Amino acid sequence: MAYETTNNIPLLLRRLTFVVLLAACVVCMSLYSREDESGPLHSLQSGVESLVAPLQMLGMPLVDANYSAQVERSDAAAAPETLEALRLQNAELSALVSQTEEYRLEAERLRGLLAMGNAYGIEGVSGRVIGRSTDSWNQTITLDVGTDEGVEPGLTVIGATGVAGQVVSAEPRSCVVRLLTDPQSGVAALVQSSRAEGVVRGSLSGVLHLDNVSAEVELNPGDVVLTSGLGGSFTKGLFIGTITRVEGSIGDAARRVVVAPNESASPLEEYTVVFSASLVDRGQDEAAGGTEGAGEGAASGRDGTDSSTTSPNPSAGAPRDDDEGGEG
Repeated sequence: MAYETTNNIPLLLRRLTFVVLLAACVVCMSLYSREDESGPLHSLQSGVESLVAPLQMLGMPLVDANYSAQVERSDAAAAPETLEALRLQNAELSALVSQTEEYRLEAERLRGLLAMGNAYGIEGVSGRVIGRSTDSWNQTITLDVGTDEGVEPGLTVIGATGVAGQVVSAEPRSCVVRLLTDPQSGVAALVQSSRAEGVVRGSLSGVLHLDNVSAEVELNPGDVVLTSGLGGSFTKGLFIGTITRVEGSIGDAARRVVVAPNESASPLEEYTVVFSASLVDRGQDEAAGGTEGAGEGAASGRDGTDSSTTSPNPSAGAPRDDDEGGEG
């Protein structure tokens, strides 16, 4: 009997130890959840993590080596035909991902060209860049569209953000475009805010200079520069760039005006050759009609006659058929 009692003491001690440890865990968890980050239990946890962190770093290579060994064992167990098929499939998937990304980027660029064309009512033909000049004295590109598509020397070329350059030569299946930044480039331009006219020229450094502007016109950084259409070389009203620096003041005939070109003047992959811009042309016609109508109205007023009967309103358009029928 005494032997059985002595034999049961370790069992009772183990159970009591388990109960005490369980109660201690519950108490620690309760205290841990109630104290803040500066509490003793949190501080103890941080200290233990700091001590264990070097051991974890030392164990990472072992874990990686174990994982690599498992992968190698799996590969060794697989048939050579299966491994080759998986490698080919992986290569095909990688090529498909790369091709899909290329299609996505191309679609974004073409959407930009389409938006630019819709904004100005542009009719033209778009082409891809198939060549670029290699010397620093000429900044030209070659497009894969030519006279077979209606391209002619002198036509304006635009990108997604504005004017890019002008066609200088054309073949049946290609054309050469001189970019705005080419040192030989010159564009009749106007400042949008003041309507001051000048000429934008390229340079070897890739920046644009606005020359031949009246010294009495105030120019400021941030002013937008557009094509003026004078000379007929470039379609009117297209965005060239923004004035970034004015060296000199009003009245200084030697002042220099630096223009930052739009993004289309930088190397792109697709451009549009402009045949016509209906919205720009329509705006010019309406402006000319309004000016002519105002002149006729002023003349009729001087003659003492009613201008409404002698000069039609240009915004009213042509008479309708039913009006003519009513008069008849």
